[in-house]
Amino acid sequence: MNTAEVGSDPSGTARVQNMDMKLEVVVIPVSDADRAKEFYGNLGWRLDADVVAGQFRLIQFTPPGSGCSVQFGTNITPASPGSAQSVYLVVSDIQAARDELAARGAGPSEVFHCSSGFGCRFAGNDGRVGGPEPAGRSYGSFVSFSDPDGNTWVLQEVTTRLPGRVAGATTYPSAGDLAQAMRRASAAHGQHEARIGHADPDWPDWYAEYMVREQAGEELPT
Repeated sequence: MNTAEVGSDPSGTARVQNMDMKLEVVVIPVSDADRAKEFYGNLGWRLDADVVAGQFRLIQFTPPGSGCSVQFGTNITPASPGSAQSVYLVVSDIQAARDELAARGAGPSEVFHCSSGFGCRFAGNDGRVGGPEPAGRSYGSFVSFSDPDGNTWVLQEVTTRLPGRVAGATTYPSAGDLAQAMRRASAAHGQHEARIGHADPDWPDWYAEYMVREQAGEELPT
Protein backbone atom coordinates (compact mmCIF):
# COMPACT_ATOMS: atom_id res chain seq x y z
CA MET A 1 0.00 0.00 0.00
CA ASN A 2 1.33 3.40 -0.94
CA THR A 3 2.06 5.98 1.76
CA ALA A 4 -0.55 8.73 1.85
CA GLU A 5 0.54 12.08 0.48
CA VAL A 6 -0.46 15.25 2.28
CA GLY A 7 -1.07 18.39 0.26
CA SER A 8 -3.29 21.44 0.32
CA ASP A 9 -6.02 22.89 -1.85
CA PRO A 10 -5.96 26.51 -3.17
CA SER A 11 -7.45 27.75 0.12
CA GLY A 12 -4.56 26.27 2.05
CA THR A 13 -6.68 23.55 3.69
CA ALA A 14 -4.70 20.37 4.26
CA ARG A 15 -5.93 17.26 2.50
CA VAL A 16 -4.81 13.64 2.24
CA GLN A 17 -4.44 11.95 -1.12
CA ASN A 18 -6.14 8.60 -1.64
CA MET A 19 -3.97 5.60 -0.79
CA ASP A 20 -3.84 2.49 -2.97
CA MET A 21 -6.05 -0.23 -1.51
CA LYS A 22 -5.82 -3.48 -3.42
CA LEU A 23 -8.38 -6.20 -2.76
CA GLU A 24 -6.30 -9.12 -1.45
CA VAL A 25 -8.57 -11.91 -0.17
CA VAL A 26 -12.23 -12.98 -0.31
CA VAL A 27 -13.33 -15.39 2.45
CA ILE A 28 -15.55 -18.25 1.28
CA PRO A 29 -17.65 -20.01 3.98
CA VAL A 30 -17.53 -23.81 3.68
CA SER A 31 -18.68 -26.74 5.80
CA ASP A 32 -15.93 -29.21 4.87
CA ALA A 33 -12.46 -27.74 4.39
CA ASP A 34 -10.98 -30.87 2.78
CA ARG A 35 -13.84 -31.18 0.31
CA ALA A 36 -13.52 -27.50 -0.64
CA LYS A 37 -9.74 -27.85 -0.96
CA GLU A 38 -10.19 -30.71 -3.42
CA PHE A 39 -12.78 -28.79 -5.42
CA TYR A 40 -10.78 -25.58 -5.82
CA GLY A 41 -7.57 -27.52 -6.43
CA ASN A 42 -9.29 -29.38 -9.27
CA LEU A 43 -10.08 -26.03 -10.87
CA GLY A 44 -6.35 -25.52 -11.36
CA TRP A 45 -6.14 -22.71 -8.83
CA ARG A 46 -2.82 -22.28 -7.03
CA LEU A 47 -2.67 -23.54 -3.44
CA ASP A 48 -0.90 -20.83 -1.42
CA ALA A 49 -1.38 -22.05 2.13
CA ASP A 50 -2.90 -24.72 4.33
CA VAL A 51 -2.18 -23.76 7.92
CA VAL A 52 -3.53 -25.22 11.16
CA ALA A 53 -3.28 -23.28 14.43
CA GLY A 54 -5.16 -24.79 17.32
CA GLN A 55 -8.85 -24.99 16.38
CA PHE A 56 -8.36 -22.85 13.29
CA ARG A 57 -7.44 -23.95 9.77
CA LEU A 58 -6.80 -21.54 6.90
CA ILE A 59 -6.56 -22.62 3.26
CA GLN A 60 -5.80 -20.12 0.51
CA PHE A 61 -6.09 -20.51 -3.27
CA THR A 62 -5.45 -18.00 -6.06
CA PRO A 63 -7.19 -18.25 -9.46
CA PRO A 64 -4.82 -18.15 -12.46
CA GLY A 65 -3.88 -14.56 -13.32
CA SER A 66 -5.72 -13.11 -10.31
CA GLY A 67 -4.32 -10.51 -7.93
CA CYS A 68 -6.92 -11.53 -5.33
CA SER A 69 -7.07 -14.87 -3.51
CA VAL A 70 -9.77 -16.82 -1.69
CA GLN A 71 -9.57 -18.26 1.82
CA PHE A 72 -11.67 -20.86 3.58
CA GLY A 73 -11.15 -23.41 6.31
CA THR A 74 -12.30 -24.07 9.84
CA ASN A 75 -13.46 -21.37 12.28
CA ILE A 76 -12.33 -18.47 10.11
CA THR A 77 -15.75 -16.90 9.39
CA PRO A 78 -19.16 -16.89 11.11
CA ALA A 79 -20.92 -16.77 7.72
CA SER A 80 -23.11 -19.73 6.80
CA PRO A 81 -21.59 -22.21 4.32
CA GLY A 82 -22.85 -21.43 0.84
CA SER A 83 -23.71 -17.81 1.59
CA ALA A 84 -21.05 -16.34 -0.72
CA GLN A 85 -23.08 -15.60 -3.84
CA SER A 86 -22.15 -14.36 -7.32
CA VAL A 87 -18.45 -13.80 -6.66
CA TYR A 88 -16.99 -12.50 -9.92
CA LEU A 89 -14.21 -13.94 -12.05
CA VAL A 90 -13.27 -11.97 -15.16
CA VAL A 91 -12.14 -13.84 -18.28
CA SER A 92 -11.16 -12.73 -21.77
CA ASP A 93 -12.75 -15.72 -23.58
CA ILE A 94 -16.00 -16.89 -21.99
CA GLN A 95 -16.44 -20.05 -24.07
CA ALA A 96 -12.87 -21.24 -23.52
CA ALA A 97 -13.22 -20.58 -19.79
CA ARG A 98 -16.51 -22.49 -19.68
CA ASP A 99 -15.00 -25.43 -21.55
CA GLU A 100 -12.08 -25.59 -19.12
CA LEU A 101 -14.40 -25.55 -16.09
CA ALA A 102 -16.44 -28.37 -17.61
CA ALA A 103 -13.30 -30.42 -18.30
CA ARG A 104 -12.27 -29.95 -14.67
CA GLY A 105 -15.61 -31.22 -13.37
CA ALA A 106 -16.96 -27.92 -12.03
CA GLY A 107 -20.38 -28.37 -13.67
CA PRO A 108 -20.68 -24.85 -15.13
CA SER A 109 -23.76 -23.44 -16.79
CA GLU A 110 -23.83 -22.84 -20.50
CA VAL A 111 -22.75 -19.39 -21.68
CA PHE A 112 -25.62 -16.93 -21.27
CA HIS A 113 -26.50 -13.26 -21.52
CA CYS A 114 -29.33 -11.15 -20.11
CA SER A 115 -32.46 -10.37 -22.11
CA SER A 116 -32.35 -6.92 -20.53
CA GLY A 117 -30.31 -5.26 -17.83
CA PHE A 118 -27.85 -7.32 -15.81
CA GLY A 119 -29.99 -8.93 -13.08
CA CYS A 120 -29.85 -12.36 -14.71
CA ARG A 121 -26.25 -12.67 -13.56
CA PHE A 122 -27.54 -13.56 -10.12
CA ALA A 123 -29.11 -16.94 -9.36
CA GLY A 124 -32.90 -16.95 -9.10
CA ASN A 125 -33.45 -13.95 -11.37
CA ASP A 126 -35.23 -14.34 -14.70
CA GLY A 127 -33.97 -13.14 -18.03
CA ARG A 128 -31.13 -15.54 -18.87
CA VAL A 129 -30.80 -16.17 -22.58
CA GLY A 130 -28.60 -18.96 -23.88
CA GLY A 131 -25.47 -18.04 -25.80
CA PRO A 132 -23.05 -15.10 -25.64
CA GLU A 133 -24.14 -11.47 -25.90
CA PRO A 134 -25.28 -11.23 -29.56
CA ALA A 135 -23.13 -8.22 -30.47
CA GLY A 136 -20.11 -9.62 -28.63
CA ARG A 137 -19.99 -6.60 -26.36
CA SER A 138 -17.64 -6.59 -23.39
CA TYR A 139 -19.25 -7.28 -19.99
CA GLY A 140 -22.28 -8.96 -21.61
CA SER A 141 -21.56 -12.72 -21.54
CA PHE A 142 -21.58 -14.95 -18.46
CA VAL A 143 -21.13 -18.44 -17.04
CA SER A 144 -22.01 -19.54 -13.51
CA PHE A 145 -20.97 -22.46 -11.33
CA SER A 146 -21.14 -23.49 -7.67
CA ASP A 147 -18.82 -25.18 -5.20
CA PRO A 148 -20.01 -28.18 -3.11
CA ASP A 149 -21.47 -25.89 -0.42
CA GLY A 150 -23.46 -23.80 -2.91
CA ASN A 151 -21.20 -20.75 -2.96
CA THR A 152 -21.75 -19.37 -6.44
CA TRP A 153 -19.33 -17.89 -8.93
CA VAL A 154 -20.02 -15.82 -12.05
CA LEU A 155 -17.58 -15.62 -14.94
CA GLN A 156 -17.90 -12.43 -16.97
CA GLU A 157 -16.23 -11.87 -20.33
CA VAL A 158 -14.40 -8.54 -20.38
CA THR A 159 -12.42 -7.62 -23.49
CA THR A 160 -12.66 -3.81 -23.38
CA ARG A 161 -12.69 -1.98 -20.06
CA LEU A 162 -15.05 0.90 -19.35
CA PRO A 163 -13.35 4.32 -19.30
CA GLY A 164 -11.58 5.01 -16.02
CA ARG A 165 -11.68 1.38 -14.86
CA VAL A 166 -7.97 0.87 -15.49
CA ALA A 167 -5.57 3.55 -14.29
CA GLY A 168 -1.87 3.88 -14.95
CA ALA A 169 0.26 1.75 -17.23
CA THR A 170 -1.22 -0.94 -19.47
CA THR A 171 -0.78 -4.31 -17.80
CA TYR A 172 -1.96 -7.87 -18.38
CA PRO A 173 -2.26 -10.22 -15.38
CA SER A 174 -1.29 -13.33 -17.34
CA ALA A 175 0.28 -14.52 -20.58
CA GLY A 176 -3.13 -15.84 -21.61
CA ASP A 177 -4.77 -12.42 -21.27
CA LEU A 178 -1.95 -10.82 -23.26
CA ALA A 179 -2.29 -13.44 -26.00
CA GLN A 180 -6.05 -12.85 -26.23
CA ALA A 181 -5.50 -9.10 -26.48
CA MET A 182 -2.98 -9.64 -29.28
CA ARG A 183 -5.46 -11.86 -31.14
CA ARG A 184 -8.13 -9.17 -30.94
CA ALA A 185 -5.63 -6.57 -32.15
CA SER A 186 -4.62 -8.88 -35.00
CA ALA A 187 -8.23 -9.34 -36.13
CA ALA A 188 -8.90 -5.59 -35.98
CA HIS A 189 -5.65 -4.87 -37.83
CA GLY A 190 -6.69 -7.23 -40.61
CA GLN A 191 -9.81 -5.10 -41.09
CA HIS A 192 -7.63 -1.97 -40.98
CA GLU A 193 -5.42 -3.29 -43.79
CA ALA A 194 -8.49 -4.21 -45.83
CA ARG A 195 -9.72 -0.63 -45.52
CA ILE A 196 -6.42 0.98 -46.53
CA GLY A 197 -5.87 -1.55 -49.33
CA HIS A 198 -2.29 -2.55 -48.55
CA ALA A 199 -0.07 -4.09 -45.91
CA ASP A 200 0.68 -1.81 -42.99
CA PRO A 201 4.45 -1.71 -42.33
CA ASP A 202 3.85 0.05 -39.01
CA TRP A 203 1.67 -2.74 -37.63
CA PRO A 204 3.57 -2.96 -34.30
CA ASP A 205 2.66 0.66 -33.56
CA TRP A 206 -0.96 0.01 -34.56
CA TYR A 207 -1.15 -3.08 -32.35
CA ALA A 208 0.29 -1.17 -29.39
CA GLU A 209 -2.14 1.71 -29.82
CA TYR A 210 -5.09 -0.66 -30.12
CA MET A 211 -4.16 -2.66 -27.02
CA VAL A 212 -3.52 0.40 -24.85
CA ARG A 213 -6.80 2.04 -25.89
CA GLU A 214 -8.77 -1.19 -25.47
CA GLN A 215 -7.64 -1.70 -21.91
CA ALA A 216 -8.26 1.95 -21.02
CA GLY A 217 -11.77 1.81 -22.49
CA GLU A 218 -10.99 4.49 -25.06
CA GLU A 219 -12.12 4.73 -28.69
CA LEU A 220 -10.28 2.11 -30.73
CA PRO A 221 -8.20 2.92 -33.83
CA THR A 222 -9.62 1.99 -37.23
